[in-house]
Amino acid sequence: MRLSVELRAFQDRLGHRFTSPELLTRAVTHSSIGSATRPDNQRLEFLGDRVLGLVMAEALLTADVQAREGQLAPRFNALVRKETCAAVAREIGLGEVLKLGRSEMLTGGRRKEALLGDAMEAVIAAVYLDSGFEAAKALILRLWAGRIAAVEPDARDAKTSLQEWAQARGMPPPVYAESGRSGPDHAPVFTVKVTVASGETAEATAGSKRLAEQGAARMLLERMETTDD
Repeated sequence: MRLSVELRAFQDRLGHRFTSPELLTRAVTHSSIGSATRPDNQRLEFLGDRVLGLVMAEALLTADVQAREGQLAPRFNALVRKETCAAVAREIGLGEVLKLGRSEMLTGGRRKEALLGDAMEAVIAAVYLDSGFEAAKALILRLWAGRIAAVEPDARDAKTSLQEWAQARGMPPPVYAESGRSGPDHAPVFTVKVTVASGETAEATAGSKRLAEQGAARMLLERMETTDD
């Protein structure tokens, strides 16, 4: 099987030349265009998530031999979550070579966080199946190197931290609500408001509800921690 010019260029950006090119083609094929004769990347995504997790767990253990499990877990979550995978996918231009159905094309599928994150995991699995664990590990460590080095010692996401802040004060979990939406259908922008039981609120805007929720939680947490001080 011969790769298209675009996939050959992507292969160069990825830094891995496939012995079985069909694995790369499958890794970039979304379920919106998959069929019995054109397998999509969902099964590869499942495998790639596990390969990424194993490599990242080992990398964190090696990077900090003194850290306890409770310290390593939030760092691990920060490095393997969908937003991080999507950010890596953007850096190597993965969205440009995704094979999408018409509906996904029209709704900006090449820029969607979840779709890019899933495809990045599928590419990792494709490398693993093509050349083994060490090749996949080398790829991950190269693409994630800066993030591994820069991950915060306490890398809990803002929503988790805000919930823990509320629980420590006997409050129920914070409530998130979409308070606005703008932009075209293929690239919506969401505004989310978070409220805690004591009445304090904060709003943030982002290209996905999840990122807007994180932003709102971060803003409110910073404000409340300043008040506590």
